[in-house]
Amino acid sequence: MLAHKTLLQRIAFFTVLRLTLNTSIRMVYPFLAVFAVALDRDIGAISLALAASMITSAVGPFVAPVADRRGRKVGMLIGMGIFLAGTVSASLFPSYFTFFLAVMAGNLGNNIFLPAMQAYLGDLVPYHKRGLYLAITELSWALSFILLVPLAGLIIANTYWYGPFIALSGLGALMTFLLWKLIPADRPTNPEPLAIFSDIKKVILYPPAVLSILMGTLFVTGNELVNVVFGVWIKDSFGLQIVALSAASVVIGLSELGGEGVSALLTDRLGKERTVALSLLLNSLWVITLPWLGKTTSGAMVWLFFFYLTFEVAIVSTLPLMTEVTPATRATLLSLFVAALSLGRALGDIAAPLLFRGGFIINVLVCVGLNLLSILTLSRIKLPRDTTS
Repeated sequence: MLAHKTLLQRIAFFTVLRLTLNTSIRMVYPFLAVFAVALDRDIGAISLALAASMITSAVGPFVAPVADRRGRKVGMLIGMGIFLAGTVSASLFPSYFTFFLAVMAGNLGNNIFLPAMQAYLGDLVPYHKRGLYLAITELSWALSFILLVPLAGLIIANTYWYGPFIALSGLGALMTFLLWKLIPADRPTNPEPLAIFSDIKKVILYPPAVLSILMGTLFVTGNELVNVVFGVWIKDSFGLQIVALSAASVVIGLSELGGEGVSALLTDRLGKERTVALSLLLNSLWVITLPWLGKTTSGAMVWLFFFYLTFEVAIVSTLPLMTEVTPATRATLLSLFVAALSLGRALGDIAAPLLFRGGFIINVLVCVGLNLLSILTLSRIKLPRDTTS
């Protein structure tokens, strides 16, 4: 087991590195229209790049076994290499095609790097402390939106649309070099010859793994049903969207930061399963309050804050639980989990407008139902060894 100081240094390094990856993903959303104008495309063409990037999550499980059988560091380096291929191409040959490529490569690189990193920490950190350390690395998700996404906007305003990609290429290259130099090669948890389909088969035929993936898919789909149409409901009902939109990004970033902090403090103390179940229950109860809180701008912002906070606690607290379901194929399971979450979001994106035709209350009730099904599924998951944390 690593010395505490060394472990903290690696946690800090991974958190900073993930700021780079997360910024490449998150910066597209607030500057969608800016990219569209600069590239002489409509917003639909830019949105298509985002939609296509979600499909890359399906590729991750086919690369993840490399991290199980060749070492976590190898998997992380592959992810960073793919990320850099995209940002460098957009920097050197700016066009809609390379923008499209950079967005896809950024998401794919992250989907390969993240499970390998989480599996690496799962190998090093005892289960009863894993919630804290994984939650710390998740701070990068919120911090990228609060710190680096606004910086990307300043770069675009003062240079070119591809300015942020140049900055991310330099920062990504530095992080990749430091990853190669500072993180020692690890011993594979499964040193057998590489057999990608065999590892995936082992995971999908293992009932606790299937239940874990199903649990995450259910509550992510449910929350997406509300997330997609929340702004539309506010606009149609109260005309608050213009005012709310200006504050929404700050509220979302702060709520995610708060959720990651709560998860870091409580997940190991309460237990992973209890924290996930409690946060999903609170999320369900909070969703139901929207018709009352959503009548004013301040009420809508308060609702938005706690909606994202409780969801963030649930998703972050799920990660350490996932690292213990199949220790020998951690990276493969985590990659399948990421792919399933993307599928859940896609299902929510498709279903939300259809359900909304019957009124916002339908979206709310289905969200609550899926959250409760997720809690029920969670109760059926049995870890390979007896643990209560």
